Amino acid sequence: MSILVGPDTKVIVQGITGRAGSLHTAGMLAYGTKIVGGVRPGAGGEEVNGVPVWNKVKAAVAETGANTSVLFVPAATAKGAALEAIAAGIRLLVMVPEHVPPHDTLEILEAAEEAGAMVVGPNTPGLIAPPLKCKLGFMPDRYCIPGQVGIASRSGTLAYEVLARLTAAGIGQSTCVGIGGDPTIGLRFTDLLPMFEADPETKLILLVGEIGGSQEEEAAEMIASGKISKPVIAYIAGKSVPQGKQIGHAGAIISGERGTWAGKVTALAASGVGVAKTLGELPGLINGKMGGI
Repeated sequence: MSILVGPDTKVIVQGITGRAGSLHTAGMLAYGTKIVGGVRPGAGGEEVNGVPVWNKVKAAVAETGANTSVLFVPAATAKGAALEAIAAGIRLLVMVPEHVPPHDTLEILEAAEEAGAMVVGPNTPGLIAPPLKCKLGFMPDRYCIPGQVGIASRSGTLAYEVLARLTAAGIGQSTCVGIGGDPTIGLRFTDLLPMFEADPETKLILLVGEIGGSQEEEAAEMIASGKISKPVIAYIAGKSVPQGKQIGHAGAIISGERGTWAGKVTALAASGVGVAKTLGELPGLINGKMGGI
């Protein structure tokens, strides 16, 4: 099975008429995603890749029963688009745009919490569930095969690399979620761990982290508490970044020892997580853990 999406997932694409929206709608459709509509103010009545377009999310939801939206809109209009979707009844929102102002994200997350909706991102490549042939965003489906490893990644490009390596080793995936690299995001590691724990088809969880922030340390605390019984493997990027070096990633903010590569690895290892020192070690670690299940 998978997390976040299921057989009843019906998707609209906000910003479907733009270059990125149109391109990735075609890719999602080709993979098998149930895209039932698109939204762009002023483009109502048009079609993109055979998908009907509405002016408003409310109208699209009323006509199609959509419950999920992928946002391919500029950062400046992301807040309005997200709030419109939540108010219209969308319950899973995948926010692709980067550079969304943090205060805008906070308003979106507050509205989502009040409505019982979930937000992936912003600044996310989306998610993919190979067993369901469903992808939201632009995860490279050619690197995916169905299987039992659930993946949550802070980095988009590292998620692609991990998927390619696992698939080459014959290790399939249940769901891969790119949570987004911004400091302020929706679903975090500690939100996804219980979802993977509850998914009967996910047998092992892989966390792909990086320096900065405290998500990995928080995940380690959750795992150490006994709330997660499934085996967890992790890879943390940023080992070679010099101490005090400023890097460009928005989420890579280090405060004291919390947020450093060494601090994250130590915390995860102490909680019983197998930590790969290189990407090449991941297939062996996963196969070793899966063989013991």
